[in-house]
Amino acid sequence: MTPEEELAQCQQALRALLMRPLLRDPEKLVLVRRHAAELRDWLTRETGWRLVVDSDTARLFKTVADTRDATRPALGRAGEPFGRRRYVVLCLALSVLERADAQTTLGRLAEEVLEAGTGYAFTLDTRSERGDLVAVVRALLAWGVLDRVAGDEEAYLTAGGDVLYDVRRKVLAGLLAGVRGPSTITAETFEERLAELTAEPYAETDDLRNQALRRRLTRWLLDDPVVYFADLDEDELAYLTSQRHAIIRRIEQATGLVAEVRAEGIAMTDPDDELTDVRLPEQRTDGHVTLLVAERLAELGAASFDELKQFVRQAAAEHASFWRKGVTDPGAEDGLLAVALGKLTALRLAIVQGERVTGLPAISRYALDAPTIKGPR
Repeated sequence: MTPEEELAQCQQALRALLMRPLLRDPEKLVLVRRHAAELRDWLTRETGWRLVVDSDTARLFKTVADTRDATRPALGRAGEPFGRRRYVVLCLALSVLERADAQTTLGRLAEEVLEAGTGYAFTLDTRSERGDLVAVVRALLAWGVLDRVAGDEEAYLTAGGDVLYDVRRKVLAGLLAGVRGPSTITAETFEERLAELTAEPYAETDDLRNQALRRRLTRWLLDDPVVYFADLDEDELAYLTSQRHAIIRRIEQATGLVAEVRAEGIAMTDPDDELTDVRLPEQRTDGHVTLLVAERLAELGAASFDELKQFVRQAAAEHASFWRKGVTDPGAEDGLLAVALGKLTALRLAIVQGERVTGLPAISRYALDAPTIKGPR
């Protein structure tokens, strides 16, 4: 195999891990296992992320740069974001599965979640409440924590049927990506506990501080749609200014991403359009609404919720024959705008502050020039 082919395979393996930090795809696992040593070396040196590979899974223990970022939640089957209740059920389900037998049923899991959740104000009496548990179970199925043996979750929702699962303990044990074990944390508030869970050792020498800066900046560039210089502190900005070319070159060589450097920041773009879970532009109604709202914010710079709702309402009337049914119903603009802003904030194109939405610098790429009308020759 030529060096070029080796590099291409290593890039594919790293891209697969970035897309799926908990990877079970057999074909991609072959590449990851083949290049595990190079991947571990690069990830340890450039990001500080840990890679564990076994016979049927690969786990990249990524740590986020900003634990306050709520723009990329877990999603249900229909793309709806998990709310607080679902996250509580998820945590309880994981704690129950840690003590479960090699097989369990959905009914038994429901009972044990309720027992473990004593003190939380929820039940599983209604279809909506059972739907939250089913959404959690389907997420665990997608991650490979559970394997369905018999039955269907829909039957549990509608007719009280049950489902049998195998519990995959190796995958379950690898879900938590914190730097420290939860049992070692002594803080009481949620924010303090999360900070301790993800805190990294303090760098005491110049070399270690520079290493920490390089890793943090590389994580941002790999994980975030765009890194704005204004969001960096003084040390981060100084290091990125002096080492930008070296950091970008290493990322481009390892991943195949291409840097787009502007006055306001840097975005690592993917020519193959694979390394993203939110796309713009995108087809269908929600994608078109998001693109129109992006164009509007690029034009105005900022707008209130009421202004954007009015804009979406007018757009729905104009495009009703092409969009899905119900977009012109009273109040439909609320849901359409919520989805659009969810995408724009996740892509770091806009920020919501109170009742006002402000476009961030990268949204200018969606600005439309005034049409040029050429006269007769």
